[in-house]
Amino acid sequence: MGQALPRPALRPFLPADAPVLAAIFVASIQELTSDDYSEDQQEAWASAADDEVSFGKKLASELTLIATLQGSPVGFAALKGNDHIDMLYVHPSAAGQGVGALLCDALEKLAGARGATGLSVDASDTAVDFFRKRGYVARQRNSVSINGEWLANTTMKKELGSGGAQA
Repeated sequence: MGQALPRPALRPFLPADAPVLAAIFVASIQELTSDDYSEDQQEAWASAADDEVSFGKKLASELTLIATLQGSPVGFAALKGNDHIDMLYVHPSAAGQGVGALLCDALEKLAGARGATGLSVDASDTAVDFFRKRGYVARQRNSVSINGEWLANTTMKKELGSGGAQA
């Protein structure tokens, strides 16, 4: 019999996490999005982490959670304001192990606790199915210019609450 896989845990973002989260961000884009975005688009997207200080400040300005496996960061997610998932990235080595779902569950609970009735996300083409399976509904297609490259994403929304939320 095989051993059970370790379960991911959550902890808050600390400023010292910025370099490892920048690396997770870049690896996730480079290794998980190639079916949906060109190499030039991926490079432009990943360039947001080139300046680790600025990247860390952005994460610190939002409610950012880190998912760990055996104490090592393997993913992160950031809630902007009360009702928008700004970032959700998982290292390719941890993809498919429930890390993204754990992070998304936590942000949904935190958004609800902050009074949000719904949660939105601008999902990459790679992430649309992940969010759709979690009850998010596509509302709008977007084209975003990043460092001279156009990238498409989809604004998706999910109603929150325990039966009292209106669709």
